[in-house]
Amino acid sequence: QVQLVESGGGLVQAGGSLRLSCAASGRAFSTYAMGWFRQAPGKEREFVSYISWSGGNTYYADSVKGRFTISRDNDENTVYLQMNSLKPEDTTVYYCAADNDYGFVPTPGSYEYWGRGTQVTVFS
Repeated sequence: QVQLVESGGGLVQAGGSLRLSCAASGRAFSTYAMGWFRQAPGKEREFVSYISWSGGNTYYADSVKGRFTISRDNDENTVYLQMNSLKPEDTTVYYCAADNDYGFVPTPGSYEYWGRGTQVTVFS
């Protein structure tokens, strides 16, 4: 079992930055792949970024590539999402997710554990 708690969301002006954190409790965090997803009201949950258990492999959605950076600290049981050059269209709730690491999977249904989300609002 893994429990995930996101933090770091907030209100920021377009062009600004935020760093989201996802703290994990439970055993074997360092063996899990981690993902960040986001979901706007009335829309499907969409992939944002992925990081493998070791941190050696990362992937990004095209919409955030070059602006967002995912990282993890296995000693601290935490995964981060550094978000720079934020745009109003990045406004939504962001979720972190964990699953056994079978390789890169961008589909939400493939992740077993989820946090409750953190709201990011970008105003112009």
